[in-house]
Amino acid sequence: MHAIRHTVVAAALVLASAAALAQDKAVYHVNDAEASALGALRNMKNHLDVDPTAKLTLVAHAQGVDFLMNGAKDKNGALYSGTVAALKARGVNFEICEITLKNRKLNKDQFILEAEFTPSGVVRLAKLQKEGAAYIKP
Repeated sequence: MHAIRHTVVAAALVLASAAALAQDKAVYHVNDAEASALGALRNMKNHLDVDPTAKLTLVAHAQGVDFLMNGAKDKNGALYSGTVAALKARGVNFEICEITLKNRKLNKDQFILEAEFTPSGVVRLAKLQKEGAAYIKP
């Protein structure tokens, strides 16, 4: 009887692990806000509309951090912050490269609350890909 119970528990753990591994993961890379931030935000919304369980991360560095600054607006004059907040509420992580902050003499308090920080944007991109995240460059 114990052997059957252990087998059932083991099978349940294997299935749970497989389900966790099956979850889509993607990292969106933005290094030029003017050229690709709006497209990245639109792509992530579409991604989640089709697969609400996907784990998405956006990594921004260089000029890509600009759309995550307080008061930043797109080419149509709309604030990025509303779209970012809506995506954050759906589980998207927005990560800013701290090397970029240092090189551009920017401070963390210049960015919207939804933004998180990572020591190196390119290292973070590599680590997320190594962990199985698909790389997307809008």
